[in-house]
Amino acid sequence: MKNLIESFPEQLKEAIDIGEKATFTKPKHKIQNIVITGLGGSGIGGTIVQQLTQDKIEVPISVNKGYFLPNFVNEHTLLIVSSYSGNTEETLMAFDAGLKANAKIACVTSGGMVKAYAEQHDLDFIQIPGGNPPRACLGYSLTQLFYILKGYDLIDASFQKDLVEAVALIIDEKESIHKEAKDIANKLHNKIPIIYSADNFEGISIRFRQQVNENSKMLCWHHALPEMNHNELVGWKDKNDDIAVIFFRTDEDFVRTQRRMEISKEIISKYTSNIYEVHSKGNSTIERSIYLINLGDWISWYLSELHGVDATEVNVIDFLKGSLAKD
Repeated sequence: MKNLIESFPEQLKEAIDIGEKATFTKPKHKIQNIVITGLGGSGIGGTIVQQLTQDKIEVPISVNKGYFLPNFVNEHTLLIVSSYSGNTEETLMAFDAGLKANAKIACVTSGGMVKAYAEQHDLDFIQIPGGNPPRACLGYSLTQLFYILKGYDLIDASFQKDLVEAVALIIDEKESIHKEAKDIANKLHNKIPIIYSADNFEGISIRFRQQVNENSKMLCWHHALPEMNHNELVGWKDKNDDIAVIFFRTDEDFVRTQRRMEISKEIISKYTSNIYEVHSKGNSTIERSIYLINLGDWISWYLSELHGVDATEVNVIDFLKGSLAKD
């Protein structure tokens, strides 16, 4: 896992090259909505790209993380099927529903049944390198989602420059990223992490939570502001120094959200002394997001070392899949 996280910049470079070479067929019907279906490491890219494009795209994007598709899916829907292995049970069922609904379908996969279905039905698909844990290949899957949206003229090409600059950023900041990641990991060790961010960066918080779950083998949770101020904040009533709070912050957080974060920190500080902030770097939303993704991945790896666990191992998920396969 350490080597896979280390190779994240090179993965992004390769992903950009793959996306540049991708070709797409013209939809028969005007695209009026987009659904990205996928789970886990294959699905989180959809959540992040949805947030990164919401101020640029003129049609709604939904992210689907289950067996079924929304009822509105029809011939005017662009259904993006994202499954790293190509064999995700839930995603294959949603894929089948999309075929029956006559949606325009594009796939991102390393192979498996998703690739087989795409070839069988002559669908657009982008093949990415396989053989690694899906969560370690976010650079491949996330990048292709941008290129798919561009391929159907739903966004412009401005993301390309931001991605290239994001790669340069995390290479240039490598030393400081490691230093901060190690420091934060030491602070989160033997604690229950709670992750807070602004609502437009919630996908980044979810990604970090998932990495702490899978790589560090730890429970944690996340929430986003301002929504957190309308419910979870009330739950802070008992002092508990076994909890550690980490705020993901960026220069583009809305001014009122920043004020909410400051007040929330003041309130929470009465119940835990473990409150930390992580500030993103970068000149664009994409750069800031990639920076936080890379930093969060490293924090999760350093936590796995402190926790004495194998960051790559996911035996319980394998057991679950094996049990389901017997049904």
